[in-house]
Amino acid sequence: MNLDEDIVYKQPQTTEERAAVAEACVLHMNLAMPTLLDKMSNEVDEAYSALPERLFLIDAEGVINWHGGMGPFGFDPDELEKALAALLES
Repeated sequence: MNLDEDIVYKQPQTTEERAAVAEACVLHMNLAMPTLLDKMSNEVDEAYSALPERLFLIDAEGVINWHGGMGPFGFDPDELEKALAALLES
């Protein structure tokens, strides 16, 4: 919830509602990278949780290749995109 910018969503109760909120975030942040949606049980969040939240880049072997600053203001999609490009080049 971000009242200063009038971004307010109720807590999603279904996967479809969660997907709609995620899509709105992707569009609002103009993200060009693939974005994955966790299950309603939050399995991925529980496994990689770091509060305040962070963005993680996990390679094909399941190793954390890069992590960003504390969110939401530490989220830097451009930095993540550079890390992803470097990983794909290696």
